[in-house]
Order: sequence, then structure tokens, then C-alpha cells
Amino acid sequence: MIIEAPSNLGLIEPYPGGEPGVGKLPAWLKTHGLYDYLGVREIVQIHPPKYSMTVDAESRVRNAESIVCFSRQLSVAVCSAFTSGYFPVVIGGDCSILIGCALALKSMGTFGLFFLDGHTDFMWPELSQTAGAAGMELAMVCGYGSSKLTDIDSRKPYIEEKHVWCVGNREFTTWYVEAIQSTGIHYVDLNQLRKTGIRNCVCEFLTYTDKNRLDGFWIHLDVDVLDDALMPAVDSRQPGGLWYDELGEILFPLLSHPKAAGMNITILDPDRDPSGRYTRMFVNYFCRLRKVLQS
Repeated sequence: MIIEAPSNLGLIEPYPGGEPGVGKLPAWLKTHGLYDYLGVREIVQIHPPKYSMTVDAESRVRNAESIVCFSRQLSVAVCSAFTSGYFPVVIGGDCSILIGCALALKSMGTFGLFFLDGHTDFMWPELSQTAGAAGMELAMVCGYGSSKLTDIDSRKPYIEEKHVWCVGNREFTTWYVEAIQSTGIHYVDLNQLRKTGIRNCVCEFLTYTDKNRLDGFWIHLDVDVLDDALMPAVDSRQPGGLWYDELGEILFPLLSHPKAAGMNITILDPDRDPSGRYTRMFVNYFCRLRKVLQS
């Protein structure tokens, strides 16, 4: 099941008066064939509140009330997908959609999270320079930050930090990295991932999932984890990143595992890829991945 979650509420405007283009992502990926390649059986649409740049006084996060409302709606959709026997693929939107996905997981048991992202997104308002939830969502799902966003329906934390693997970060500013290193999250930056081996990292996560009898795990895929040469259509570009064959080494064993519960895809901005060149590369990669999984 595809759950369309085209929220751009967690990002700042790209230019004065502009609106982040990630809200166009589901329609953009459908146009470029992703839905056909995945063999989608059902599509559910969640309509986000209107975008604004308003910072909530209580939480100090932009669009906080709207994100809470949207997260509740998304949570219901994800839960419904599970109970109907579907594997949900939630297409954003920005990374704040993870909050709604994690809220659903908490209502159904104890889940792990394999967080694939070019950034840790482990900040809270005091650290953030934008007040955007799309740079804070990992901290929020683990219970760090304002209770308005971290304790929706009294479910804090949505995912326990010890059950999280944060993989692929290549933003190495000291204070930024120290924020996540001080937690129980299993932090594997891009350099360490390549040093210790992708297979070893994924196997460690899957072994942990089985050993601790988790009910399942969720995969978060922010496309900015990819090398900038392959995916420049993102809001926060930086050199380097994973190649597609490396991403395959990660996703194939994860998606093949019986405890894989679902995944979300975020941040690819159609406005930053007007020719569709980089989107087609991304869609073709998923087409190949599905063929490998089926074989």
C-alpha cells in the first residue's frame, strides 16, 4: 500500500514567499512509474494542513499544531495498513512524516527503526537554526523536545532510542554529532559504515531485532543519504553520500526480513529536478531492487 503523505510542514520556505516542493513528491513519483514498478494494490491519501512559516510559541517548532494533526491522521492510515495485511510505503513530504509513522508503531507494539539519512536529524529547538521539524524528527520520535510533538496522545517515546540505528550521516560538525552520541542510539556515520562494512551493520541491526524480540522495524529513507551526484534534488545538499549499489546492500536484507513492517521515503523535491533526470534514476533503482527481491 502506498500512503501519500505530501507534507512540507517541517521545512522552511526555499525563498521569501515560496513553498517547499516536497509536497509534490507522491504525484511526481507516480508520474515517473514508481507505483507501477512496486505493484501497488491500494493508495491512501493524507492531505496536510496549509503550509506556513509560523513558529509555535509553546514548542518553538514551525507548524507544530498542524504537524500534530497530520501525524494523527497518518498514524491511523499506517495502523489500518498493518491490520489489513499490507506493507505500507509512506511517501512524503519532508522528514517530519516519521512522527506519524512512529506514532502508529507505538500503538501496535515495540518496534525498531533503521534511520537512513544524510543527517542525523537529532536536534531540538535549542539546537535548531530553522525551527523546522524536518531537522528534529529523530529526536522527537525518541522523546527529545517539546511534549506537544514528542508525547502525542501520551505515547512518549514512540520508539526507544536503544532500538534505533542512525546510519549514513555525513554532517560532521562537532556539536551536531555530539547530540546523538550522548544517547543510546546506535550511531553509524558514513565513514564508519564503509569502514566496518555495510553487511556487518545491517546484520547487527537484524540480529538485535530478533534477539530483543521486537515486533518489527521501520525503515526511514531520506534520499539525501545518496551521493550528491546521484541525488542533488534535496533541500540540504552536501558532498558525498551512498552510491546506489551501497543502498541496495542495505535495503535488500532489510526488506527481505520478515519483521520489516514498512518504510517512508522523503525529501526528493520535484522543483529541484525539473527534467526528472534524478527522479528517473531513483525510480529505476527501485524497479531493479523489486526484481531482486522477487527473485
